[in-house]
Amino acid sequence: MQPYLYDKENGSKIEDFQIREVLLSKLKKRFETYGYKQIQTPAFEAYDVYSDLTGTVKKDDMIKVIDSSGKVLVLRPDVTIPITRMTALSNQPLQREKRYFYILDVFRQLSEENNQKEHTQAGVEYLGKNTPETDAEVIMLAVHLLKELDFPNFKIEIGHAGFFKELISKTALTEEQLEKLQLLIQSKNLAEIEPFLADLPIDEPLKQAIQQIPLLYGRPEEVIHKAKAISITDQLQIELENLIKVWEVLEAYQISDHIVWNLGIINNMDYYSGIIFQGFVEHVGKPVLMGGRYDHLGARYDKHIPAIGFAAEVDILLQAVLQQGLITKEKEMQDFTIFYHKDKQKNALAAAFQLRTKGYHVLTFTEDEEIDYSSRSEVYFTNYGNILYTNNQEQSFSDTADLIGIVQEMEGEA
Repeated sequence: MQPYLYDKENGSKIEDFQIREVLLSKLKKRFETYGYKQIQTPAFEAYDVYSDLTGTVKKDDMIKVIDSSGKVLVLRPDVTIPITRMTALSNQPLQREKRYFYILDVFRQLSEENNQKEHTQAGVEYLGKNTPETDAEVIMLAVHLLKELDFPNFKIEIGHAGFFKELISKTALTEEQLEKLQLLIQSKNLAEIEPFLADLPIDEPLKQAIQQIPLLYGRPEEVIHKAKAISITDQLQIELENLIKVWEVLEAYQISDHIVWNLGIINNMDYYSGIIFQGFVEHVGKPVLMGGRYDHLGARYDKHIPAIGFAAEVDILLQAVLQQGLITKEKEMQDFTIFYHKDKQKNALAAAFQLRTKGYHVLTFTEDEEIDYSSRSEVYFTNYGNILYTNNQEQSFSDTADLIGIVQEMEGEA
């Protein structure tokens, strides 16, 4: 969560924070329409929870603290891992699927963002089921979120974590060589991939297959045709067939225009085991959401828990909606504004209390104050009488009880 949004001396930043709350409300409501229940994980976790899991959050990226007993803790660097751990260690068996959503801050010290250690993520985890229909529904939810925010142009890129892993498993690359190859593929640097692979001890058919990975991008029908030509192992064929089944369900959702296949996606989290995807919106150079299937993460806690999820980067989404003017904060409209003469203060504040008790939004001012608020009804307590203005009509009342009665009567008519 970006600290500048709380800058009390800068009105526009406070306005940004209000828009942020509107954004979060939209995300939360959309999650709920797909049957997800909100969940919370601790802000502090034992360091061992993450340090023992290789291929997840890098140890140098975690923000560590030491408690009074000398135990090393980390500020929450990830949400998927603690939710999976909580589910795996639960005494109750996973008899049916679980759908959780969260809106939480994660904390990481990333080298390229030295001043930004706190990021808000809004995401979902669908636990206990592995079918093409499940994968497609989660991707549909991602599409629905971006539609909800009125982005005119956005794409969901779909790939498969196993596709690259399967090809690389047939090689003997060092960690340094693998890291460089991943960067070349992610950047689609075709010019350097071929000479880089030329000097490596890899069979020629496998080299040719790896070189084709960056080209496996575009319309699903085209990528399927290209991928079939290089699927040199039975496992790759199985993974491709699964992707095709997911695609068929997505076509039934009628969201084809928003879907692009990209078998060159490589996620930094090694726990992804199946379909992976990321969402892009126009004029934003990085993904606004990322996710995928992670069926093997539960096994690290001795439980088989098929699962898929994604997380949206709230701060990036906020920047995008502000930049494109997709969410604006409507002028605040109160239910009642009460003006009163000093001599009528006791009556006016009693009325305000009664109205607020009934759930109305009420502001109070002395009659000589200048204000910049709008309200549906205005109430005046003056030495010349008490008046309620509402719906372009004027109505006198004697006291608070009389005012409340009039308001209730109006509600009955509405």
